[in-house]
Amino acid sequence: MSTITSPAATKSRAAVLTGPGQFAIQPVSPPEPGPDEALIRITYTGICGSDFPIVDGAHPRAVLPLVMGHEMTGIIERPGRSGLPTGTMVAVNPLLPCGNCGACAMELPHVCRNLRLLGIDAPGSMTELMAVPISNITPFAGPVPAGEAALAEPLAVAVHAVHRARVATQDRVLIFGAGPIGILVALVARHAGAVVVGIVEPSERRRQVVESLGLTALTPDQAPVARLHHDGSADVVFDCAGHHSVTPRLTEVAPVRGRIVIVAVHHGPTGVDLRELAFAEHEIIGVRVYEPDDFAGAVQLISRGVLPLADIPVSEYALADVAKAFAEARSGTGAVKVLIRSN
Repeated sequence: MSTITSPAATKSRAAVLTGPGQFAIQPVSPPEPGPDEALIRITYTGICGSDFPIVDGAHPRAVLPLVMGHEMTGIIERPGRSGLPTGTMVAVNPLLPCGNCGACAMELPHVCRNLRLLGIDAPGSMTELMAVPISNITPFAGPVPAGEAALAEPLAVAVHAVHRARVATQDRVLIFGAGPIGILVALVARHAGAVVVGIVEPSERRRQVVESLGLTALTPDQAPVARLHHDGSADVVFDCAGHHSVTPRLTEVAPVRGRIVIVAVHHGPTGVDLRELAFAEHEIIGVRVYEPDDFAGAVQLISRGVLPLADIPVSEYALADVAKAFAEARSGTGAVKVLIRSN
């Protein structure tokens, strides 16, 4: 993967994915917001695992050349009709539902049958200035650390997952995968009063991060089998790993009438023991991104400073170093979250 930097000077730049694995830092004209848009000066874009197929040229919807980035935060430059003061720090919800399908009619736009996203189906936030729909903007309640604000979008996924799982006080929660989502699910569940039994993670480096956050890290062979613990080890099991080796374990660790929550995106068929699922009356709960209230809830949690987000290892790269940022994110050996700094 290589980065080509344009020598042209301009008031705005963008990291453009011109071909698989090929980024170019290009000058772009500052966007002119429409009547229902605001102009945002982007501060950070988070790299998500769902970005990798785009970079590889394998995403079924992304058309290159493309400005990527759907985990975005920034500062209001021109508020338009938003009513927000210039300089307000905001998070941007990247979801673009169609408004016409059955899911949208049910007021569930996050599972829109024709869902599009900024950074995938439309230009995203790996740029300096961006015009975004006012309806997609959520302001933070006062100054917050920009690096913590940058976690708003993945935190919204965690908030939605915990809500979908109906996690209650003293529920015992077990999580597979100590990536950004798995760690954030654990923090949100703990904040909701749940007991986090552990996060199952094969990487020693990630297990160390889990322990540093005051959570229990487990190796895969330490994941408690429900029938061997009198079905008392966990009430809710989250799959935040999305790995084929995990899915057979889900029905093993879930207790009788336990809830199995699929948060990770699986990219192919996986093996689930349906006999065990039926005999134990497990409940499988699907999770897709987040509802508007979940996104607002994530921004509120960050605004209140109630989660130890500052303790999550984060790497920052300048816009011109986007290729290096993706290399670290893919490696799985560096920071838990990799951010691209636009300004």
